[in-house]
Amino acid sequence: MYPVPDDRPPVALRGFRPADVPFVSAIVADALHEHYDPSLYSTLGTEWPDGFLIAADPSDVPVGFLLGVSQVEREARVLMFAVDRGHRTIGVGTLLMRTFLERCRLRAYRRVTLEVRVSNATAIRFYTRFSYSVIDLLRAYYSDGENGYQMARDVS
Repeated sequence: MYPVPDDRPPVALRGFRPADVPFVSAIVADALHEHYDPSLYSTLGTEWPDGFLIAADPSDVPVGFLLGVSQVEREARVLMFAVDRGHRTIGVGTLLMRTFLERCRLRAYRRVTLEVRVSNATAIRFYTRFSYSVIDLLRAYYSDGENGYQMARDVS
């Protein structure tokens, strides 16, 4: 049902730790073109610890992450999701998304939503492979004024 990489990527999934903040911030700046107060990660990570996944390389350095929150009853939201440029296309994102969706199923969530830049065709294709569909256009959604799409999928 979900795309599975032929080989597991050379990463381990674990929960977020405060020491991860500089690495996550760097990934966010490069991949998402956003800059957030570093305290945001720790604050959001305490709300649903199992929803903040870190993909760490063999030296335990974060190379990707997925930060999920639940702000609506029985619904999860992928608030931030990115993989370091040097670790893309080897299955890290797929592993993060598959694990997150499984955790949503275990919590009996009905739906998962996320936002993506309209210009990010690679991410849109990735999310479509996981059965996400565009449900809304978010005008001037990002800090630089770019529009975004809200995408959603059922959890089953």
